[in-house]
Amino acid sequence: MTSSLPYRQPWVGKPWIEIIFILLPPFASLLFIFLFPSMFRDNKDIPDTWWVILILLIDVAHVYSTLYRTYFDRQIFHQQKGLLFGIPFIAFIAGVVFYSISSILFWRLLAYVAVFHFVRQQYGFLRVYSRKEEKNNWYNRIDSLTIYAATVYPLLYWHFSDNRNFNWFTEGDFVNVKSATLLAVATTLYWLTIALYLVKEVVFCFSTRSINLPRITVIAGTALSWYFGIVYFNGDMAFTLLNVVSHGVPYMALIWLYGKKNYTLPTSKAGGFLRLVFSQYGVLLFVGIIFLLAYVEEGLWDIAVWKERANVFAAFHFIKVNVSDKMLAFIVPLLALPQITHYVIDGYIWRIRKDNFKWNSEAKD
Repeated sequence: MTSSLPYRQPWVGKPWIEIIFILLPPFASLLFIFLFPSMFRDNKDIPDTWWVILILLIDVAHVYSTLYRTYFDRQIFHQQKGLLFGIPFIAFIAGVVFYSISSILFWRLLAYVAVFHFVRQQYGFLRVYSRKEEKNNWYNRIDSLTIYAATVYPLLYWHFSDNRNFNWFTEGDFVNVKSATLLAVATTLYWLTIALYLVKEVVFCFSTRSINLPRITVIAGTALSWYFGIVYFNGDMAFTLLNVVSHGVPYMALIWLYGKKNYTLPTSKAGGFLRLVFSQYGVLLFVGIIFLLAYVEEGLWDIAVWKERANVFAAFHFIKVNVSDKMLAFIVPLLALPQITHYVIDGYIWRIRKDNFKWNSEAKD
């Protein structure tokens, strides 16, 4: 296929929103690390201020942004009651069972479910920004192979190399199998895949006379953030910044774009609450609600389980809470339920009523 320039980029909404909040985060995070290297040396701890910004206001908050796409949407809620009630119920029961067997088993399973969710999100963005391209099986397969290589290889490096100075949730949640042979094989396949992708991209550009900037940027940002966050750097701050910002900010931006397209139109059946949240000045309400929910959740985690940031959650530490090991088997899965539900339900929500969400390349909103 050949086409004449200029090529219309496959934006979902307003290009500047997507550039800043979906495409730019991994590059901005990496630039910040290189500008302030002393903050990101092989450290194992995150200062409270950075913990609040990265974990509380981005990582945990982005989990609650799913509410706007599910439980707060009256029409979807009624259509998918079984799914929206069934997933958290089953997740809680399973969590109690696994935690009762072994706490490390619970955290390990949760870590791998989270990793799968993170990997699939990058594949999802790749597909979003490839939707306007003419279908070519070889091109599509190479793109898919590259996005998976960009995410899976750093994870294999994490598993096959010496222990890193960071973890996903808690110490020992990933299985570590030190193997120089497996690491060498994985590394070779990784760089061969990157080379294959670069050749494919050159061929694609010449054959179609077009450059799909958002798709290229998603692949490049994913490769850079995962490689530098896990392989190149060996510090908790660097890993958290690149991992959390590159995942959480684009996800919240996607929810916002969805809301603007589907809840503010005159023909929308959404209730007044969603119309207000996604109105022109509703962004403060949008982030305010999820920030508040994130603070409450993490405050409960801190008084019941972690007990590490009493100065951040002083409002929760007015009484001392002592939880027995038996009670933890119920409390930990309960507090983790928003995360688990988010990880599982995210694989379904973008298929619910998908005909109502027109990925509009004209960016009219």
